[in-house]
Amino acid sequence: VQLVESGGGLVQPGGSLRLSCAAFGFTFSRYIMSWYRQAPGKERELVASITSAGGITNYADSVMGRFTISRDNAKNTVYLQMNSQKPVETAVYYCKVRLNGVVYWGKGTLVTVSS
Repeated sequence: VQLVESGGGLVQPGGSLRLSCAAFGFTFSRYIMSWYRQAPGKERELVASITSAGGITNYADSVMGRFTISRDNAKNTVYLQMNSQKPVETAVYYCKVRLNGVVYWGKGTLVTVSS
């Protein structure tokens, strides 16, 4: 199982970024996928999750209405569209999947929100 995040970088406050997470080594379309983030000195927190077919999404209150999680099961990829970003959202963003009780993480992609 491998999860590879991409799309991070420097964005100005109020700006947008789209993160991608490519999945390998399992049947992607069968599993809930999630995005987490970890800011410096803070615990890792759930940002958003999406069910296997994409019909149900869940968001942290802090990103509701600004972030959108989506997936393309044909490409084995999950996305996180982030709009109106805030400096406090500077963090490493991680992709996660739980398979048969085992949690797998990607290595993360750094998002820096700064002017």
